Amino acid sequence: MTDLAPGVTQQALDITARLTRAEKIRLTSGHDFWHSESLEREGVTSFMLTDGPHGLRKQTGETDHVGLNSSVPATCFPTASALGATWDVALLEEVGHALGRECRAEEVGVLLGPGLNIKRHPAGGRSFEYFSEDPLISGKAAAALVRGIQAEGVGACLKHFAANNQESNRMRVDTIVDERTLREIYLTGFEIAVTEAQPWTVMCAYNLVNGVHAGEHRELLTTILREEWGFDGLVMTDWIATHDRPAGIRAGLDLEMPSSHGAWDKSVDTAVGAGTLAGRDLDIACARVITLALKVAAERASRTAVNVDTAHDEHHALARRVAAAGATLLTNDGTLPLAPTGRLALIGAFAETPGSREAALRSSTPPASTPCSPH
Repeated sequence: MTDLAPGVTQQALDITARLTRAEKIRLTSGHDFWHSESLEREGVTSFMLTDGPHGLRKQTGETDHVGLNSSVPATCFPTASALGATWDVALLEEVGHALGRECRAEEVGVLLGPGLNIKRHPAGGRSFEYFSEDPLISGKAAAALVRGIQAEGVGACLKHFAANNQESNRMRVDTIVDERTLREIYLTGFEIAVTEAQPWTVMCAYNLVNGVHAGEHRELLTTILREEWGFDGLVMTDWIATHDRPAGIRAGLDLEMPSSHGAWDKSVDTAVGAGTLAGRDLDIACARVITLALKVAAERASRTAVNVDTAHDEHHALARRVAAAGATLLTNDGTLPLAPTGRLALIGAFAETPGSREAALRSSTPPASTPCSPH
């Protein structure tokens, strides 16, 4: 099985060989909204996965899918649209280091980012979360962030793989794309980031690609990602993106997130029993989850504790420096620099009640017809 699963450790293979089928199935789904499953008797500890690409969003207490419940204080870095506009991979790697340190301080094992889908249309609901309409910039920028994050002993997660470029009907939209366009535009950035930065994880998208859900797309998850590009990490679903978990595992999916509370377990068990899902494929997925869990635990044990003062530390200075580097002044009719005195208009709910949850709800809640998710 080692030849079939590059990147999987012998320790993970040995543990997998001792498990029952039910235990393997459980390990390939989340424990809850933000955590992996554990198997204490084998030394496999749970790890936390959480948002986001531009600043740690670790929720405390009750979690919610939109992400408006309380989170721990963290530095708010400029979004990927501004990061990409810097054209400065060294600066972005600094941001990655800062994100990694904040994750370590909060004992987060995997940060769910960066996102590097192509900005296909200016009305795309998540265009601000992506670097560019150019795959070269997107790939180089994502690779820089990944290197910085993982240098701190925290896993990064490239998302959303692949061709996830609109929010309207994103859970069911089918991206119809020819081979050349897919390869040259929509996959190039991912290829650059995978081959140059070796991310620990990749997150598959909600949408279908040419009629097949991204999380069940063997050509994407195995042929291209693993066999052509040499990716040796773990592939997870986007949150609540599981449509057919046995088909996903067969295609190269390793981890369903978040927990479905066992909803898919029986179908996986039935598929293995019927021979429609090879037991070897389940073993490989389980071993990849175990490999990542052991890696997260080893990194945490080998590093000193980190304390980050998110109110007044150097991360805020870095965020300001990045924001300035990503700003482009097209023309100046004398407005800048702003006069030290005078009147300014601040518009929106956050201007009325800065930092309030009520303001977030008023400004962030989409129409009922628009799917919404933090991922």
